[in-house]
Amino acid sequence: MKELVARHAIGKSVSGIALVAHDGFSARYDLDRIGGTFSRPTHKLAGQSYVGKILVLDTAKGGVASAWMLREMASRGIIPLALVFNSVNPILAQGAAFGGLTMLAGFDGEITAQVPNGATVEIDPEKSLLRIL
Repeated sequence: MKELVARHAIGKSVSGIALVAHDGFSARYDLDRIGGTFSRPTHKLAGQSYVGKILVLDTAKGGVASAWMLREMASRGIIPLALVFNSVNPILAQGAAFGGLTMLAGFDGEITAQVPNGATVEIDPEKSLLRIL
């Protein structure tokens, strides 16, 4: 088991399968929010389902629309289990909190290089930890 410590953490403890890519995240431009998949053709996770997955991505993109979209997605149950970023902007952090979504951000080293795609991970926001099982 490997533990990685984040500088920023919100939400509840969760565990699940990591969907990893060195790419950004915009709820508005990257996702089919009805079908539950990455829809931007140039996104490295294009066509893959994000529902119930722990997304491990480079950075959060977007503004206010992405924030309220997370809440709307949560209300329909078509949402990732958690978001994990190298860096995040304050608006998306607020959106994750508003949508009740677990999120970690700010690691020593590139998080997308440290977590293997498809790995089972646990997130403990209270301790700011991501564990690769």
